[in-house]
Amino acid sequence: AREEEVRKKFRPIEQLKEEFEKLNMKMETDYEIMVKLISKFNSSSSTLDEKVAALYDLEYYVHQVDNAKDFLSMGGLRLVIEGLNSSEAVLKEHAAFVLGAALSSNPKVQIEAIEGGALQKLLVILATEQPLPVRKKALFALSSMLRHFPYAQQQFLKLGGLQVLRSLFRQKGMETLHVRVVTLLYDLIMEKMLLEDSQHGEQMEEKIQQYRQVRLVPAVLEQGWCALVPNLLAMPEHDTREKVLKLVGALMAFCREHYRGDPALGTALSLLRSEYEELAAEEQREGDKDGYFRELLGSINTIIQEL
Repeated sequence: AREEEVRKKFRPIEQLKEEFEKLNMKMETDYEIMVKLISKFNSSSSTLDEKVAALYDLEYYVHQVDNAKDFLSMGGLRLVIEGLNSSEAVLKEHAAFVLGAALSSNPKVQIEAIEGGALQKLLVILATEQPLPVRKKALFALSSMLRHFPYAQQQFLKLGGLQVLRSLFRQKGMETLHVRVVTLLYDLIMEKMLLEDSQHGEQMEEKIQQYRQVRLVPAVLEQGWCALVPNLLAMPEHDTREKVLKLVGALMAFCREHYRGDPALGTALSLLRSEYEELAAEEQREGDKDGYFRELLGSINTIIQEL
């Protein structure tokens, strides 16, 4: 009776094997799924909602390096770059999102994208009147294109990309983009510094030569970022302040004289030091000796000391 009860509860192993085989036969590969999604996005009979849904799903797949390469060979990258010109804001937003995901840590896609005119289109989106979500995704795609790609960084400067990013600070409603811009600039400056300071063999020499042609810091100084960046310390979010302090520290060697002549910066740093001394002390009382606020306090003290 016990065995009969067990048989009723559990199916035989042969039946399970048969069902799994049927299931595997029906499973589509990532390649097949992407082909269908690209076709759906490119079809004139698809509704706007269907096209957006196709882009939304594509973003999930192209994060993987191999899938992004397949996406390129299928012609998906070209279609997404064309999508940046769409008159529909929601299509532009999702096209930029897919582009950014495909570009992340993928040199082959980065090269194809810049050759396909993606950099110019992203800068146009950031420079013109666009809804905030569209600009957010365009900035995400731009960041993915520029990181670890000195040729793209060089073209970005030639096309006036730094002026485009600076213009975002003069527009109302763009505050959420400020910290993203600051993070991008910090990453690009540190990327170049770390590469030039590291031990390297012959194969890295070519890349170092490429980075030497990227005149990012001189452009930053010329366009007044020394004065612009410290103003963001007035923002209330700890995360924003952390990013700003990092960039202020990275620019210290170049902006020191300007910083010293900026009384507002001295006042802001003093106020922040008082605030974070209290928060760090509270952390310590709670048993967290190497806490987040202690780290921020260390950054502030280092900057004050260097000034």
